[in-house]
Amino acid sequence: MNIALIGASGFVGSALLKEALSRGHRVTALVTNPAKLAPQANLAAAKVDVLDGPALAAQLQGHEAVISAFSGHAQTDIFGYYVKGIGSVIDAAKQARVPRLLVVGGAGSLEVAPGLQLVDTPQFPEQWKDSAEGARQALNMLRAERELDWTMLSPSAYLEPGQRTAKFRLGTDHLLQDEKGDSRISLEDYAVAMIDELEAPVHSRRRFTVGY
Repeated sequence: MNIALIGASGFVGSALLKEALSRGHRVTALVTNPAKLAPQANLAAAKVDVLDGPALAAQLQGHEAVISAFSGHAQTDIFGYYVKGIGSVIDAAKQARVPRLLVVGGAGSLEVAPGLQLVDTPQFPEQWKDSAEGARQALNMLRAERELDWTMLSPSAYLEPGQRTAKFRLGTDHLLQDEKGDSRISLEDYAVAMIDELEAPVHSRRRFTVGY
């Protein structure tokens, strides 16, 4: 499959890139600094400014799917930059008439009790609130979308480098926890779940989550 991956050199994006290439997909990595990516078979790298909508739309044209691992973590205004950026990604995907848009989401908007999302609990870390609020707003924007075939994948509460086991559970809008009450997924298995969805869509126009 010919896919465009926005943010391919980032924390999540690099794992998605590795998984996609390992399965033989052709990837156009859209990043701020293409020099960060080593040359590989089936990989083309291009510089992108996510906020430049017309240029982004031109770069997305001709791809069978777009995966957005865009984040605003390097910015001072994380929330504002992310919301503006994801809006640009959505608009560009529509302008380019890309068949599918898959988005890296956050765990903060997952429910831990009826009507209570993780980001709204007292124990949610303050340093992650801006990015969590941005991802929640992105989900709301996607749910209001009437044109795109979109999917968002939210990780468990803890997303960390680990092992690729390909053994995990999938859920929808509720935080997944194991028998000990922990909510975790490795970065590698998160990537497996996302590329699985790319190859065999199950969650069209829906958010889903992955965890152990």
